[in-house]
Amino acid sequence: MKSPVRPFSTRQKMLDSDFEIYRYRDSYLSEVELHHHDFYEVYFFLSGSVTYIIESRKYQMKPGDVLLISPLELHQPVIQPGKEPYERVVLWVNRNFLKELSSEATDLTACFDLESPRHANLLRLDAVTARRLQDMADVLINERAARNFGWDLNSQALLVRIFVELNRQLMEAPAGFEVPEESGGIISEVLRYINENFNNEISLDSLSDHFFISKYHLSREFKRSVGTSVYRYIIQKRLIMAKQKMLAGMSPTDVYCNCGFGDYANFYRAFRSEYGISPKEFCEESLRR
Repeated sequence: MKSPVRPFSTRQKMLDSDFEIYRYRDSYLSEVELHHHDFYEVYFFLSGSVTYIIESRKYQMKPGDVLLISPLELHQPVIQPGKEPYERVVLWVNRNFLKELSSEATDLTACFDLESPRHANLLRLDAVTARRLQDMADVLINERAARNFGWDLNSQALLVRIFVELNRQLMEAPAGFEVPEESGGIISEVLRYINENFNNEISLDSLSDHFFISKYHLSREFKRSVGTSVYRYIIQKRLIMAKQKMLAGMSPTDVYCNCGFGDYANFYRAFRSEYGISPKEFCEESLRR
């Protein structure tokens, strides 16, 4: 049975401690900003006209496509108006919960491993496999909504089946099957430099000097390719890494100097502005999960 459609929400934070899954359908959607999550995201594309940006990579989505997005990856859908509505199923899964569903022999989180040589964001599936995954996702949505006897066990079983299938598809895919539209050469170099040096002092001026390029040209090309400004990208990358370090046990007062913030006050303001809570509150919340 096809799952119900839910009104779209710009919320980027999980309310449940294990997983959430929703089907969305929109005829019009205002711009979604470049963002990231603290959890795993699986995005099942059903219809519409969408280019999905993940870091510097752009994907022209086709019905049946699946995207795998890790917590460290900045991403953004760019929706073009069209005759068909923009329809998708979005699955959010808590990192610890997916690890708990794994076994010693089967790590269900493997498909999100950015260091793996098999890592890919896009799975372009055959029609039969895409339909099978979409059917499982529909059943999962209905199970969670109805919450009948045994819904939790059925949901866990469905999640295991979905992630086993996703990992198998990734492992069996031919090498080099994923061909995103990459950002231009200089922008790719700039992104690599930022990701390797985010803990040092970086600015538009310093990048312009380092790469011998006009800061106005760099700013324009960066925005066109990545979907955000150089300054905002640097801040978001620093905040992502700051959260990872705090989740690993580092205190907020030690984190800021390891992630490129000049002082704690700047770190505090940026963190609260981005996430609506203080670094200390984030640490306290993570301990309760």
